[in-house]
Amino acid sequence: MPLYEYLCNPCEEKFEVLRTMSKGADPATCPTCGGEGHRVLSVFAAVSVGAGGEPMPSPMGGGGACCGGACGCS
Repeated sequence: MPLYEYLCNPCEEKFEVLRTMSKGADPATCPTCGGEGHRVLSVFAAVSVGAGGEPMPSPMGGGGACCGGACGCS
C-alpha cells in the first residue's frame, strides 16, 4: 500500500497517510487540526554508501523529469 503526502488547508501542516491507490487522490483528515488536506507531490532521494563509506547520490539522479540528466540534458 502506498504512502501519500498531504497538505492541510487550514493549518498548512504536512502529513502522510498509508492508503490504497484508489483512494490516493481523495482528501485526507489532518491529524493536527482535523481539517481537510489535499494530496501534494512527494519527492525522495536515494543515497548509497561508496567504497570509502561516504554517501553517494543514486545513479538514478534526483528523480523526476529533467532534474537528474535522465532525459539527456545536463
